[in-house]
Amino acid sequence: KAMLQRTRELGAKLMEVKEFARIPGRGVRGKIETSDVLVGGEGILSFANSTPPQDLLGFAKEEGNKGRTVNYVIRDGEILGVLAFADLIRDESYTAIRELKARGVRVAMITGDSEEVAAWVAKELGIEEHFARVLPEEKVEKVKLLQTRGLRVAMVGDGINDAPALTQADVGVAIGAGTNVAIESAGIVLVKNDPRDIPKIIELSRLTYSKMLQNLFWATGYNVIAIPLAGGILASRGILLEPALAALFMSLSTVIVALNALLLRRRRL
Repeated sequence: KAMLQRTRELGAKLMEVKEFARIPGRGVRGKIETSDVLVGGEGILSFANSTPPQDLLGFAKEEGNKGRTVNYVIRDGEILGVLAFADLIRDESYTAIRELKARGVRVAMITGDSEEVAAWVAKELGIEEHFARVLPEEKVEKVKLLQTRGLRVAMVGDGINDAPALTQADVGVAIGAGTNVAIESAGIVLVKNDPRDIPKIIELSRLTYSKMLQNLFWATGYNVIAIPLAGGILASRGILLEPALAALFMSLSTVIVALNALLLRRRRL
């Protein structure tokens, strides 16, 4: 979108592209007239077996140090130029990372961007660990790496490339605006494309688990006392529990557990 917007601003003519194809983790390619054109990040250079001249390498390094994404444009093996893009970090991302940290959750980032861009974004957001220049098929390996450290991993993704990693993670979270493949691979689907919902689902999960323990404690303790009474354990002392009263107590136990669960509705996430 940024490329097209800038092209229209410059008043340049958009040429017809044929045989357009995506090169996973590297870029895109297509035929323009009789030329084979490639556009992509650093990975596209090895794919095209091309080496940029020193002036372009210097420009790319300078822009990369500023935290910008660099794309190369290659036609028939010849590098025509370099495009630099500045990433815009959403305000919601700052809030989401801050709330996750407040809940004791460690945050890591997996991206196909360059090390310079990844380091800049990680520093801006306060992310402790990041993996850069990760190809689509390598994302699942990064999730496995985190799991080998004894960590429970929740993976958030929205694209086809994220599907294997979402499946590998202990909890897969798909953005609702993502692809169907990602949504099918995840255990949780966020309806809105808002990263601030991620801390909310973690908080909701913890609250639900807490309610489960409370209800289990209540039901177990209640039955430990009520069942022996119903069985007549204190009959020798003249204490008998009438069957009708025992049935009422058992129903009351279910009602209390249900009411305790409904108290979740009063908690604000």
